[in-house]
Amino acid sequence: MQRFAWRAGLLAPATIWLFLLGFLPLVIVARQSFASRTTYGNIAWTWTLSNFRQALEPMYLAIYWRSLWMAVVVTLVCIVLSYPVALFLAFQVRPRWKPLLLTLTVIPLWTSLVVRTFAWTHLLRTEGIINTALLGLGLIREPLPLLYNDLAVFIGLVAGELPFMIIPLVASLDKLDRQLLDAAADLGATPWVTFWKVIVPLSRPGLIAGSALVFIPSLGNFVVADLLGGAKSILLGNVIWNQFFQRNQPFGAAVTLLLLAGVAVMAVVINQVTARLQRPPATVQNRR
Repeated sequence: MQRFAWRAGLLAPATIWLFLLGFLPLVIVARQSFASRTTYGNIAWTWTLSNFRQALEPMYLAIYWRSLWMAVVVTLVCIVLSYPVALFLAFQVRPRWKPLLLTLTVIPLWTSLVVRTFAWTHLLRTEGIINTALLGLGLIREPLPLLYNDLAVFIGLVAGELPFMIIPLVASLDKLDRQLLDAAADLGATPWVTFWKVIVPLSRPGLIAGSALVFIPSLGNFVVADLLGGAKSILLGNVIWNQFFQRNQPFGAAVTLLLLAGVAVMAVVINQVTARLQRPPATVQNRR
């Protein structure tokens, strides 16, 4: 009994905190999604499905699709860019230098996402550093349209989410047994084959964790799309923010629930696929 009370006492602060700041706000949002908005912007607490019907209109479905493929592409690009960095930090860097380089990797996260995104506006705008440099070198005759489009949003998302992919990969690669790489080389495997057949499967936990840390924030991000995309690149996060900002909380809550439901379904599918991939193959005796 004392052991149970001791455990309950240790878990109580975190449980209460998660309930008040996690579960309870979600319940409020779910309740608002079934309400309606009055003429003056107030909430009428009547049960209705009109918000969900509106959220499934073709205009919003197009925004959902744009947000989905943008998040998928950002995740794939982060994977491609992160593996060389993670391999270098895990296998090539001396142990005494690794903490410093990891700190440099996460330094961008020490500043606000809004500040970092504003910095990209100075780089990508017509009079920005990139266009000015290209014009000065004579590579272009007129400024490139780098800002307020999907490309700018893509660049901002990749730059903001890249550290969340690198760190989990480095953590997984640090646990990799180096003798497996030597064994693969002794068996005649090329570096490319070793990467695909040994490194990628053994670093799958970090890959999955990093993909989740990149994909989910990219799917609901609104700051980057608002500052770098403008009105030409509206994502799901912008829809939710605009509805709450315009005091249409019921519709914004309905879109939020659809986003949470979609992420939950994808998480279940990913867990099932991961469990199936990590399951050892059946032996001949087991098949018999």
